[in-house]
Amino acid sequence: MEKLSAVMLGAGNRGLLTYGPYAQAHPEELEFVAVAEPRKGRRERFAREHGIPPQRQYDSWESLLAVGKLADVLFNCTQDQLHTATTLAALDVGYDILLEKPMAENLLDNMRLVQAAEKRGRLLATCHVLRYTAFFQTLRDVLRSGRLGRIINVDHRENLIFWHMAHSFVRGNWRAEASSAPMLLAKCCHDLDILGWLLGLRFARVSSFGSLTAFRPEHAPPDAPLRCTDGCPHANDCKFYAPRFYAKDGDSFMLNAVAMNAGADERLELLASSSPYGRCVWHCDNTVVDHQTVAMEAEDGTTVTLIMQGHGFEECRTMRYDGTLGTLQARMGGAGGNKITLRDHLSGSSEEIEVQDAASGHGGGDFGIVAAFLRAARGAPDRDLPTARESLESHLLAFAAEEARNSRKVVKVDRFRRRAEKALKRERKRAKSKR
Repeated sequence: MEKLSAVMLGAGNRGLLTYGPYAQAHPEELEFVAVAEPRKGRRERFAREHGIPPQRQYDSWESLLAVGKLADVLFNCTQDQLHTATTLAALDVGYDILLEKPMAENLLDNMRLVQAAEKRGRLLATCHVLRYTAFFQTLRDVLRSGRLGRIINVDHRENLIFWHMAHSFVRGNWRAEASSAPMLLAKCCHDLDILGWLLGLRFARVSSFGSLTAFRPEHAPPDAPLRCTDGCPHANDCKFYAPRFYAKDGDSFMLNAVAMNAGADERLELLASSSPYGRCVWHCDNTVVDHQTVAMEAEDGTTVTLIMQGHGFEECRTMRYDGTLGTLQARMGGAGGNKITLRDHLSGSSEEIEVQDAASGHGGGDFGIVAAFLRAARGAPDRDLPTARESLESHLLAFAAEEARNSRKVVKVDRFRRRAEKALKRERKRAKSKR
């Protein structure tokens, strides 16, 4: 097997702690030879763990790409708002790219990335890691076996545990559409992709409802200060009290979001001063929804409901597929682990299938997507690795659902797609006329 070299743009949670470890676990397949990361501590840690010399450590993605092509492939784990500029520049340099989801924070930029990759003949794969979990591959095999008959209706729930919602989408990097992306895109382009992949269908119509309901200033407890550490009278009975989550020693993704290579005292000091994670959840600058329901109708009439909500007691995905011959109920994650239950309508019999997660995150999908990307970069892509155009479909659905939610109307997906294509052509024509 040919060993590939790689550069990493963005050594945050996904770059440092998720995809970087693949090279450490499989040094015969992958070696990181350069890193770009503006935060010194993260940059130095990534470089130390991968043996990257000082001359290949860059404090910006611009300075790394200005050098030219340094490796076979590039991992783009920058923040959402940087995906378009970094990916376009990396494609120009000549890299094949594994891009963290979502592809881009607005629809036209998503389309630009797809067209740029296709024009240059480069591989651009988005991290739809759920495709590479044992759970969803088992579920796909059941659906394609015909045991359920024709699928009539699907109910799919993305249940966020309350502290994950608060960490990432109230206090954290994905709290505001202006600096990130709509909640549905940021959290559920995974789910929109997996639904289309499992069913092998395209969606024709979409409607959606949802809002930012709970995490608003008017719902703050009486006398709650702007920061949890400013003498909050509700510290003992508030489930979101920041020091309970962050003022600890350790090396988890939540603790490292406050400060990397730090102890409890240092993190507590940051919570009390500058860290966004020390803020009261009812006094943040968050704008994304905390719950949303999306109803979709496929081209063949199959109906699908996707529910995303951030007020759960455990982190898991739950689903139900009703077909003409049987029903499948399943859950991925949470205290109960992975389980798929099949019920035959005629006999009334049931069968349970337990699915064990692999070692990496997202049920093994994190390492699975890397392995598939490397195979594709060597010229042997498998059937499950999404092309850039396939990834565009799930992102387009997310934006169509957002339009439906904001307009309170049913959106026809093909019409929405054509409108976006025309908008991109008009924009390019205006840009050309200004040259």
